[in-house]
Amino acid sequence: MMCSEKKQSTAFSTNRRNFLKVCMIGGVVAAMPGMSSPVIGQEQKKPGVLKLSSQEGRIPGKTLKEKVTSLESWGGCGMEFGGNAVGRVKEIQDALKGTKIKVSAICWGSHSGDLVSMDMEKRKKGIQDIKDALSAAGELESTGVIFVPCFHKQSTLQNDEIRKILIDILPDIGNHAQKCKTRVLLEPLNSGETFYLKKLEQAASICNELKNSGIAMMGDFYHMKKEETSDKEAFITAGNNLHHVHLASTTRVLPGQDDRSFVDGFRGLKIIGYQDYCSLECGCKKKTDPAVEIPKAFEFLKKQWEEATV
Repeated sequence: MMCSEKKQSTAFSTNRRNFLKVCMIGGVVAAMPGMSSPVIGQEQKKPGVLKLSSQEGRIPGKTLKEKVTSLESWGGCGMEFGGNAVGRVKEIQDALKGTKIKVSAICWGSHSGDLVSMDMEKRKKGIQDIKDALSAAGELESTGVIFVPCFHKQSTLQNDEIRKILIDILPDIGNHAQKCKTRVLLEPLNSGETFYLKKLEQAASICNELKNSGIAMMGDFYHMKKEETSDKEAFITAGNNLHHVHLASTTRVLPGQDDRSFVDGFRGLKIIGYQDYCSLECGCKKKTDPAVEIPKAFEFLKKQWEEATV
Protein backbone atom coordinates (compact mmCIF):
# COMPACT_ATOMS: atom_id res chain seq x y z
CA MET A 1 0.00 0.00 0.00
CA MET A 2 1.41 3.38 -0.97
CA CYS A 3 1.81 6.23 1.55
CA SER A 4 -1.16 8.24 0.23
CA GLU A 5 -3.37 5.15 0.43
CA LYS A 6 -2.27 4.58 4.05
CA LYS A 7 -3.20 8.18 4.92
CA GLN A 8 -6.63 7.80 3.30
CA SER A 9 -7.20 4.51 5.14
CA THR A 10 -6.14 6.05 8.47
CA ALA A 11 -8.35 9.10 7.91
CA PHE A 12 -11.33 6.89 7.02
CA SER A 13 -10.82 4.78 10.15
CA THR A 14 -10.53 7.89 12.33
CA ASN A 15 -13.67 9.46 10.85
CA ARG A 16 -15.55 6.19 11.25
CA ARG A 17 -14.49 5.92 14.92
CA ASN A 18 -15.55 9.56 15.53
CA PHE A 19 -18.89 8.97 13.80
CA LEU A 20 -19.57 5.87 15.91
CA LYS A 21 -18.54 7.76 19.04
CA VAL A 22 -20.99 10.58 18.29
CA CYS A 23 -23.75 8.04 17.62
CA MET A 24 -23.04 6.28 20.91
CA ILE A 25 -23.11 9.58 22.83
CA GLY A 26 -26.36 10.53 21.12
CA GLY A 27 -27.84 7.15 22.07
CA VAL A 28 -26.82 7.61 25.70
CA VAL A 29 -28.34 11.12 25.80
CA ALA A 30 -31.57 9.87 24.26
CA ALA A 31 -31.73 7.06 26.82
CA MET A 32 -31.28 9.37 29.82
CA PRO A 33 -34.51 10.14 31.71
CA GLY A 34 -35.99 13.49 30.74
CA MET A 35 -33.57 13.89 27.82
CA SER A 36 -34.10 13.62 24.09
CA SER A 37 -31.71 13.69 21.20
CA PRO A 38 -31.81 16.92 19.18
CA VAL A 39 -33.62 16.86 15.87
CA ILE A 40 -32.10 18.87 13.04
CA GLY A 41 -34.36 21.79 12.13
CA GLN A 42 -36.50 21.40 15.27
CA GLU A 43 -37.12 24.75 16.92
CA GLN A 44 -36.35 24.81 20.64
CA LYS A 45 -39.40 25.81 22.70
CA LYS A 46 -39.01 29.04 24.67
CA PRO A 47 -39.46 28.90 28.45
CA GLY A 48 -42.95 29.92 29.51
CA VAL A 49 -43.42 33.45 30.86
CA LEU A 50 -45.92 35.06 33.25
CA LYS A 51 -47.16 38.33 31.73
CA LEU A 52 -49.76 39.78 34.09
CA SER A 53 -52.65 41.78 32.70
CA SER A 54 -56.04 43.03 33.83
CA GLN A 55 -59.31 44.01 32.24
CA GLU A 56 -59.71 47.78 32.15
CA GLY A 57 -62.82 47.76 34.31
CA ARG A 58 -61.08 45.97 37.17
CA ILE A 59 -58.56 48.78 37.70
CA PRO A 60 -59.69 51.79 39.78
CA GLY A 61 -59.10 55.28 38.38
CA LYS A 62 -60.92 58.32 37.03
CA THR A 63 -59.18 58.27 33.65
CA LEU A 64 -57.69 55.59 31.44
CA LYS A 65 -54.23 57.12 31.87
CA GLU A 66 -54.61 56.90 35.64
CA LYS A 67 -55.62 53.23 35.38
CA VAL A 68 -52.69 52.42 33.09
CA THR A 69 -50.25 54.15 35.45
CA SER A 70 -51.59 52.22 38.46
CA LEU A 71 -51.49 48.88 36.64
CA GLU A 72 -47.88 49.45 35.60
CA SER A 73 -46.84 50.41 39.14
CA TRP A 74 -48.38 47.16 40.44
CA GLY A 75 -46.33 45.00 38.09
CA GLY A 76 -48.79 44.50 35.25
CA CYS A 77 -47.69 44.67 31.63
CA GLY A 78 -50.99 44.29 29.75
CA MET A 79 -54.51 45.70 29.77
CA GLU A 80 -57.54 43.98 28.26
CA PHE A 81 -60.34 46.08 26.80
CA GLY A 82 -63.99 45.45 26.02
CA GLY A 83 -65.68 45.54 22.64
CA ASN A 84 -65.92 49.35 22.82
CA ALA A 85 -62.19 49.44 22.06
CA VAL A 86 -63.20 49.48 18.37
CA GLY A 87 -64.12 53.17 18.68
CA ARG A 88 -61.37 54.09 21.15
CA VAL A 89 -58.17 53.20 19.30
CA LYS A 90 -56.55 56.64 19.53
CA GLU A 91 -57.62 57.16 23.15
CA ILE A 92 -56.05 53.83 24.12
CA GLN A 93 -52.88 54.47 22.13
CA ASP A 94 -52.46 57.88 23.77
CA ALA A 95 -53.00 56.45 27.26
CA LEU A 96 -50.37 53.73 26.72
CA LYS A 97 -47.70 56.09 25.39
CA GLY A 98 -44.59 56.22 27.57
CA THR A 99 -45.60 53.09 29.54
CA LYS A 100 -44.75 49.40 29.35
CA ILE A 101 -48.42 48.44 29.19
CA LYS A 102 -49.60 46.73 25.98
CA VAL A 103 -53.11 45.75 24.86
CA SER A 104 -53.39 42.11 25.87
CA ALA A 105 -56.75 41.36 24.23
CA ILE A 106 -60.13 42.75 23.22
CA CYS A 107 -63.01 40.95 24.95
CA TRP A 108 -65.54 41.16 22.13
CA GLY A 109 -67.84 38.40 23.44
CA SER A 110 -70.57 36.87 21.28
CA HIS A 111 -72.70 39.87 20.19
CA SER A 112 -75.97 37.96 20.57
CA GLY A 113 -74.71 34.88 18.76
CA ASP A 114 -74.95 36.60 15.38
CA LEU A 115 -72.07 34.65 13.84
CA VAL A 116 -73.92 31.34 14.25
CA SER A 117 -77.39 32.74 13.61
CA MET A 118 -79.59 31.02 11.01
CA ASP A 119 -80.61 34.52 9.89
CA MET A 120 -78.11 35.16 7.08
CA GLU A 121 -78.34 38.95 7.44
CA LYS A 122 -77.54 38.76 11.15
CA ARG A 123 -74.67 36.38 10.42
CA LYS A 124 -73.31 38.70 7.74
CA LYS A 125 -73.41 41.62 10.19
CA GLY A 126 -71.79 39.50 12.90
CA ILE A 127 -68.92 38.59 10.59
CA GLN A 128 -68.36 42.24 9.70
CA ASP A 129 -68.49 43.25 13.37
CA ILE A 130 -65.78 40.82 14.40
CA LYS A 131 -63.67 41.86 11.39
CA ASP A 132 -63.96 45.47 12.59
CA ALA A 133 -62.87 44.36 16.06
CA LEU A 134 -59.90 42.52 14.53
CA SER A 135 -58.92 45.63 12.58
CA ALA A 136 -58.91 47.63 15.84
CA ALA A 137 -56.94 44.86 17.56
CA GLY A 138 -54.37 45.05 14.79
CA GLU A 139 -53.98 48.81 15.20
CA LEU A 140 -53.54 48.30 18.94
CA GLU A 141 -51.05 45.45 18.38
CA SER A 142 -53.24 43.20 20.54
CA THR A 143 -52.86 39.45 20.99
CA GLY A 144 -56.38 38.90 19.72
CA VAL A 145 -60.15 39.31 19.94
CA ILE A 146 -61.98 37.02 22.38
CA PHE A 147 -64.96 35.29 20.78
CA VAL A 148 -67.70 33.21 22.42
CA PRO A 149 -69.83 31.44 19.74
CA CYS A 150 -73.01 31.75 21.79
CA PHE A 151 -74.41 31.90 25.30
CA HIS A 152 -77.55 30.13 26.51
CA LYS A 153 -80.76 31.15 24.68
CA GLN A 154 -78.81 32.70 21.79
CA SER A 155 -79.29 29.71 19.51
CA THR A 156 -81.54 26.66 19.12
CA LEU A 157 -79.00 24.83 16.95
CA GLN A 158 -77.33 21.60 17.99
CA ASN A 159 -73.62 21.46 18.84
CA ASP A 160 -72.62 19.79 15.57
CA GLU A 161 -74.58 22.38 13.58
CA ILE A 162 -72.83 25.27 15.33
CA ARG A 163 -69.45 23.64 14.82
CA LYS A 164 -70.14 23.25 11.10
CA ILE A 165 -71.05 26.94 10.80
CA LEU A 166 -67.82 27.92 12.59
CA ILE A 167 -65.74 25.68 10.34
CA ASP A 168 -67.38 27.36 7.33
CA ILE A 169 -67.05 31.01 8.40
CA LEU A 170 -63.86 31.13 10.48
CA PRO A 171 -61.30 30.68 7.65
CA ASP A 172 -62.34 33.99 6.04
CA ILE A 173 -62.32 35.71 9.43
CA GLY A 174 -58.97 34.12 10.24
CA ASN A 175 -57.49 35.39 6.98
CA HIS A 176 -58.61 38.91 7.90
CA ALA A 177 -57.04 38.46 11.34
CA GLN A 178 -53.76 37.46 9.73
CA LYS A 179 -53.77 40.60 7.58
CA CYS A 180 -54.27 42.63 10.77
CA LYS A 181 -51.46 40.66 12.49
CA THR A 182 -53.74 39.45 15.26
CA ARG A 183 -56.13 36.52 15.84
CA VAL A 184 -59.57 35.35 16.94
CA LEU A 185 -59.48 33.77 20.41
CA LEU A 186 -62.18 31.12 20.89
CA GLU A 187 -63.24 31.04 24.55
CA PRO A 188 -64.75 27.92 26.17
CA LEU A 189 -67.13 28.78 29.04
CA ASN A 190 -68.92 26.54 31.56
CA SER A 191 -72.22 24.70 31.28
CA GLY A 192 -73.94 27.36 33.38
CA GLU A 193 -73.27 29.95 30.67
CA THR A 194 -73.26 28.01 27.40
CA PHE A 195 -74.25 24.66 25.93
CA TYR A 196 -71.48 24.79 23.32
CA LEU A 197 -67.69 25.01 23.60
CA LYS A 198 -67.16 24.18 27.26
CA LYS A 199 -63.76 22.46 27.23
CA LEU A 200 -60.39 23.56 25.90
CA GLU A 201 -60.06 20.38 23.83
CA GLN A 202 -63.20 21.37 21.87
CA ALA A 203 -61.71 24.74 20.93
CA ALA A 204 -58.37 23.11 20.15
CA SER A 205 -60.05 20.66 17.76
CA ILE A 206 -61.43 23.58 15.72
CA CYS A 207 -58.03 25.28 15.62
CA ASN A 208 -56.31 22.04 14.64
CA GLU A 209 -58.80 21.34 11.87
CA LEU A 210 -58.62 24.83 10.35
CA LYS A 211 -54.83 25.24 10.66
CA ASN A 212 -55.21 29.01 10.26
CA SER A 213 -52.84 31.16 12.32
CA GLY A 214 -55.60 33.78 12.60
CA ILE A 215 -57.77 31.33 14.56
CA ALA A 216 -56.59 30.54 18.09
CA MET A 217 -58.07 30.03 21.55
CA MET A 218 -57.85 30.95 25.21
CA GLY A 219 -58.49 29.38 28.60
CA ASP A 220 -60.23 30.77 31.69
CA PHE A 221 -59.33 29.41 35.13
CA TYR A 222 -62.84 30.16 36.44
CA HIS A 223 -64.61 28.12 33.75
CA MET A 224 -61.91 25.45 33.76
CA LYS A 225 -62.49 24.79 37.47
CA LYS A 226 -66.05 23.74 36.58
CA GLU A 227 -65.35 21.79 33.37
CA GLU A 228 -61.80 20.40 33.32
CA THR A 229 -60.41 17.51 35.37
CA SER A 230 -56.88 18.98 35.21
CA ASP A 231 -55.84 22.53 34.42
CA LYS A 232 -52.40 21.31 33.39
CA GLU A 233 -53.66 18.67 30.97
CA ALA A 234 -56.21 21.09 29.48
CA PHE A 235 -53.49 23.61 28.68
CA ILE A 236 -51.25 20.88 27.26
CA THR A 237 -54.12 19.80 25.00
CA ALA A 238 -54.50 23.40 23.81
CA GLY A 239 -50.77 23.56 23.06
CA ASN A 240 -49.60 26.28 20.69
CA ASN A 241 -53.22 27.20 19.89
CA LEU A 242 -53.41 28.94 23.30
CA HIS A 243 -52.81 32.70 23.17
CA HIS A 244 -54.67 34.21 26.13
CA VAL A 245 -55.65 33.21 29.68
CA HIS A 246 -58.22 34.67 32.08
CA LEU A 247 -57.48 34.62 35.80
CA ALA A 248 -60.16 34.27 38.47
CA SER A 249 -60.53 32.22 41.63
CA THR A 250 -63.24 29.65 42.30
CA THR A 251 -65.72 32.32 43.42
CA ARG A 252 -64.58 34.76 40.70
CA VAL A 253 -62.72 37.00 43.10
CA LEU A 254 -59.05 37.92 42.88
CA PRO A 255 -56.47 35.12 42.95
CA GLY A 256 -55.40 34.60 46.55
CA GLN A 257 -58.73 35.72 48.01
CA ASP A 258 -59.94 32.13 48.31
CA ASP A 259 -58.31 28.68 48.26
CA ARG A 260 -58.08 28.34 44.44
CA SER A 261 -54.61 27.16 43.39
CA PHE A 262 -53.13 28.09 40.01
CA VAL A 263 -50.01 25.92 40.32
CA ASP A 264 -51.31 22.97 38.28
CA GLY A 265 -52.42 25.25 35.46
CA PHE A 266 -49.21 27.27 35.53
CA ARG A 267 -47.28 24.01 35.27
CA GLY A 268 -49.18 23.28 32.05
CA LEU A 269 -48.41 26.77 30.71
CA LYS A 270 -44.72 26.23 31.39
CA ILE A 271 -44.77 22.86 29.63
CA ILE A 272 -46.20 24.38 26.43
CA GLY A 273 -43.85 27.38 26.63
CA TYR A 274 -46.71 29.89 26.94
CA GLN A 275 -45.68 33.40 25.83
CA ASP A 276 -48.86 35.52 26.03
CA TYR A 277 -50.87 37.28 28.76
CA CYS A 278 -52.69 36.09 31.87
CA SER A 279 -55.41 38.66 32.55
CA LEU A 280 -57.60 39.33 35.59
CA GLU A 281 -61.30 38.80 34.89
CA CYS A 282 -62.65 38.97 38.42
CA GLY A 283 -63.73 41.30 41.16
CA CYS A 284 -62.59 41.87 44.74
CA LYS A 285 -64.16 40.46 47.84
CA LYS A 286 -66.72 42.83 49.31
CA LYS A 287 -65.34 45.66 51.43
CA THR A 288 -61.80 45.23 50.07
CA ASP A 289 -59.87 47.88 48.17
CA PRO A 290 -58.78 46.95 44.62
CA ALA A 291 -55.79 49.30 44.88
CA VAL A 292 -54.56 47.19 47.80
CA GLU A 293 -55.78 43.77 46.72
CA ILE A 294 -54.69 43.71 43.06
CA PRO A 295 -50.97 44.18 43.86
CA LYS A 296 -51.34 41.41 46.46
CA ALA A 297 -52.98 39.17 43.84
CA PHE A 298 -50.09 39.80 41.42
CA GLU A 299 -47.56 38.83 44.11
CA PHE A 300 -49.57 35.71 44.90
CA LEU A 301 -49.61 34.72 41.23
CA LYS A 302 -45.85 35.25 40.90
CA LYS A 303 -45.28 32.89 43.85
CA GLN A 304 -47.65 30.30 42.36
CA TRP A 305 -45.72 30.55 39.08
CA GLU A 306 -42.45 29.87 40.92
CA GLU A 307 -44.00 26.85 42.64
CA ALA A 308 -45.11 25.38 39.31
CA THR A 309 -41.93 23.41 38.65
CA VAL A 310 -41.77 21.11 35.64
